[in-house]
Amino acid sequence: MRGGLASRLAQVIPTVILVSLLVFSLQQLMPGDPAAILAGEERGDPAVLAQIRTELYLDRSFPVQYLHWAGRALHGDLGYSWRTHQTVSSLIASKLPVTAQLALMAFAFALAIGVPAGVICAVKRDTAWDWLANGIGLAGLSTPNFWLGIMLILIVSVQLGWLPPSGYVPLAEDWRQSLATTVMPAFVLGNAIAAVLMRHTRSAMLTALDQDYVRTARAKGVGELAVILRHALRNALVPVITLAALELGTLLSGAVLTEQVFSIPGFGKLIVDAVFNRDYPVVQGVVLVTALLYVLLNLIADILYVLINPRLRVA
Repeated sequence: MRGGLASRLAQVIPTVILVSLLVFSLQQLMPGDPAAILAGEERGDPAVLAQIRTELYLDRSFPVQYLHWAGRALHGDLGYSWRTHQTVSSLIASKLPVTAQLALMAFAFALAIGVPAGVICAVKRDTAWDWLANGIGLAGLSTPNFWLGIMLILIVSVQLGWLPPSGYVPLAEDWRQSLATTVMPAFVLGNAIAAVLMRHTRSAMLTALDQDYVRTARAKGVGELAVILRHALRNALVPVITLAALELGTLLSGAVLTEQVFSIPGFGKLIVDAVFNRDYPVVQGVVLVTALLYVLLNLIADILYVLINPRLRVA
């Protein structure tokens, strides 16, 4: 077990280096001259442009620029926003908790709906329950998030007046109001992921229920509930964990349309504003943090494989 985890940790280092190199290359591919953008009204002054290029290492070769940026990033310095002049680290630190709260709530909805529904579909295969759940899952996959969000605002907020239609209140300020402002967008995001998890859980459970160890457990007189939960589901969760880690990474990267519909000031809004304003350091910082979150979540998924499935443990 330790050897397997050590090898996975060793793979993380070159992955992070490659990701950082790709993220830094984004600035080279984007149109426009960063020095001219920062110079503003003085963009016609060659002395000003030269000074900005020197300060930002833009007059150096690509490897020197990358090493300078990577060295600062290792110490948590991702530069500063060209539009607001705030540090990128502070911007990310202010937006990440918002998106993290929204993502974790959406993920909880997805797990609570998708996994049990997938298990029921597999156990009740080819019955009315199976067909109903598959139909609902297909509808969840086919429904655009922005449309579902608008419909929820119209019905739940405007007509029924149960929840606020938009905005965000931090948890530390008022946790009740914070949950009230995020429960609808979290349900919108979790709805589509629940449908995906349901279909994958059903497929994995059907495979597990046909295995010899399940038939052996039943032959030994093990209760049906124990067979389903302890034997079949435990083995079926391995591919589901992979999918769940990727979906959680997607949520943490910022659900752009959903955050726009509900006016949630998270990662999605931050990256959209940065792209439209050609604020390259913010774009680089958000993409880098998002990529690192994906790497971390995949590492956690590898650890969960070993904890859930004893056959993957190495003595």
